[in-house]
Amino acid sequence: MECFDAIYTRRSVRKFQKKDVSDEMIRRIIEAGNMAPSAGNLQARDFIVVRDEERKLRLAVASLRQMFIAEAPVVLVVVANYLRSMRVYGDRGRIYAEQDASAAIQNILLAVHCMGLASVWVGAYDDEEVSRILDIPSYARPAGILPIGYPAEFPKPRRRFEIDKITHYERW
Repeated sequence: MECFDAIYTRRSVRKFQKKDVSDEMIRRIIEAGNMAPSAGNLQARDFIVVRDEERKLRLAVASLRQMFIAEAPVVLVVVANYLRSMRVYGDRGRIYAEQDASAAIQNILLAVHCMGLASVWVGAYDDEEVSRILDIPSYARPAGILPIGYPAEFPKPRRRFEIDKITHYERW
């Protein structure tokens, strides 16, 4: 898929077919995420693959009961690894780790779309509960939950602001 086509046609999908996603596909998706830019190339992000039905259900409940998470064949959680970045950048490393994780998430969303799969970036969840469910250490924080599967819906494009209304030159 051509780059701009992928960017313009990607959609947030919350309904998935009951069809498995192979380990090879998930590995390729994670590799795409890890190719995202990162501060100092420290790659201050980690990836947790969740296939266990009970664990997916617990994640869905911890995500304000967004039950579509549990219905996806695979859930990928991207984690900002503060320690990896803070050892070089001090406190500022927390922000860089979150930026590293966010850049990885965008790469993942595009890779998923290009592979004929679908996902949505879930950011509404109880950080502490998700960390407990996944045994995330205290020096890291979940940055996004990405249910991944074959789409069972094809949402239409959503309205975007006009570029001229959101673009500033030289200053605000």
